[in-house]
Amino acid sequence: MTGVRLNAPDLPVRNDFNVQGKRVLLLVPAVTYRATDFVLAAKRLELDLVIGSDGALPLGGQAVVHADADDPRSTAERVLAQAGPLDAVIAADTQMLSLAAHIAATMGLPHNPVGAIAAAADKSEQRRLWARSGVSQPDFRIIPADTAEHDAARQAQRLGFPCVVKATSLSGSRAVLRADTESEVIAAVIEIRGILAETGQESREPIVIEEYVPGAELSIDGLLTDGRLTVTAIFDKPDTPEGPTFEETLLVTPSELAQPILVSATRLVEQAASALGLRQGPIHAELRVDTRSGEAKARMLELAARSIGGLCSRALHFLEGVNLEMMVLLNSLGCRVQPPHTAGAAGVLMLPVEKAGRLNRIEGGEEALAIAGITGFSITIPLGDAVRPLPWGDRYLGFIFAERDDAAGVCDALRTARRKIRAIIN
Repeated sequence: MTGVRLNAPDLPVRNDFNVQGKRVLLLVPAVTYRATDFVLAAKRLELDLVIGSDGALPLGGQAVVHADADDPRSTAERVLAQAGPLDAVIAADTQMLSLAAHIAATMGLPHNPVGAIAAAADKSEQRRLWARSGVSQPDFRIIPADTAEHDAARQAQRLGFPCVVKATSLSGSRAVLRADTESEVIAAVIEIRGILAETGQESREPIVIEEYVPGAELSIDGLLTDGRLTVTAIFDKPDTPEGPTFEETLLVTPSELAQPILVSATRLVEQAASALGLRQGPIHAELRVDTRSGEAKARMLELAARSIGGLCSRALHFLEGVNLEMMVLLNSLGCRVQPPHTAGAAGVLMLPVEKAGRLNRIEGGEEALAIAGITGFSITIPLGDAVRPLPWGDRYLGFIFAERDDAAGVCDALRTARRKIRAIIN
């Protein structure tokens, strides 16, 4: 990982939560953006951190306990033998969520049911459970793995065009395509099954075809405590593409949507989490505001049992020096986290991979950092790595961060900075 971080706020860190010395197990997959930020947050809170991983290198000079996501019982026994009793277990990223739930259950710690974690990771199961609970969402069809492409297209035709065709297990907009005709549905299903074949899921994973919902898109991050949601951030997505792929691009907070729609969207997210069986910890939800009926109505797109991905949380600088990872840790220890307060507006722009090839170099970084309001720029793919654009790719080139007095200023700074960045891919 390469990059530069500038102008980080020098705020006094509040640390009167009485958690010093609490022992927390942080489960880290071999490849993740998130580990360093969680380790630093634990240090600031003076926690006794135990790291479990299936391949991560030592972090902060700490030894790593081997953690096997496919063998939760042995992992729990190993952690207990090497680290002793724990006060909380959290996963740094998606791959470790189920293992975290297993270990927490074994040790009698607050946790989400393993079935709820599995439901949140399966877009087809999300749709079914939300439909059963009356959660507002797009109309949809579940296409079994053995369904012929032409039969899938006929189901899409009955659903109506345009529609969105997506894999059920992948994230980060990977294997998600818009289709406007039956022939485009056939092409999308073939392409998505090719992507799934790379993951070994093609023979058994269904595909979701769902109604395309036009309108403003937003994401809501929050923390659940006994099913009650405390919102930590609401991001607008002013540059969300309309297809054929759906790259995450610019996120800016606080949201400029009307307060009534934000209130109803937050209630919808809490309802959606409950329908999946989620009760504890961070969640990250994606929604669109549907205005086709003449009345703005939030509709759930997806919900994950984790906080916002990538390095996006670094855009959030809360007052009193508390960041998102600190709030996740505090929530895991049973602390009631109050809704955070921010000064001004902040945002992050994810740099998409624009063509396939090998990343040779990045140009324009210093020019981007010189733009007023830009606070950081990080490239997260090592030079020399092979890269692919969506829907096949599974990584963004990097992240640009900005802070200004208002959302318009943040958007302007990020868009200007993006135009300065040139990725040389051969």
